[in-house]
Amino acid sequence: MRGRPFVQLVVVGLFALLLALTGCAPEKPAEVKKKESTHAPDIFQAKMATSKGDILLEIHRDWAPRGVDHFYELIEQKYYDKVKFHRVIRGFVAQFGVHRDPKMQALWRQLRINDDPVLEKNMRGTITFAALGPASRTTQLFINLKDNRQLDKDGLAPIGKVLEGMEVADQLSFLYGELLPKGNGPEPNRLELETNAYMDRVFPRLDYIQTITIVK
Repeated sequence: MRGRPFVQLVVVGLFALLLALTGCAPEKPAEVKKKESTHAPDIFQAKMATSKGDILLEIHRDWAPRGVDHFYELIEQKYYDKVKFHRVIRGFVAQFGVHRDPKMQALWRQLRINDDPVLEKNMRGTITFAALGPASRTTQLFINLKDNRQLDKDGLAPIGKVLEGMEVADQLSFLYGELLPKGNGPEPNRLELETNAYMDRVFPRLDYIQTITIVK
């Protein structure tokens, strides 16, 4: 859809994808230690150390409890270490969330969460899960680089905001812009299936997250 953050759905099933990647029967998905229930603190801060500098996030559970609990668990699992900002559109959004390992990406793509009502607005500096439709949120989020109130009606519920380091977000590489075919960024299918190996080779100037850690 025009003007809204894009998450490409993986077309092949998880079982078939793992067979294609490993060439044999898939191993037990022990790498994903998904808890039955994760309850994030009501408010917490997370430091996003990036290749351009640090961004301090303040996350509010009352804004979007399902999204916040999921984000908190992803941070605990160190999911975002070495993850690229694969879609940065100047004056719009900086999007991230494709895991560096294709196997892990495929596994986490299955763990979709239900929607939260939109209680806060997509204003500059807010951070929001990307989605392609109802109940499609998984791992990708974006930082709003400007007021994007048009995203509110699409059901995209912010989970928090940038507390410090918005100037860092503004400096993230926007060289490639929108994903193919609308822009010069990564091709969505290859982005999902090849992840960092593809981006390192074809889009070497993308910025990335070193770590995200809970600090308060």
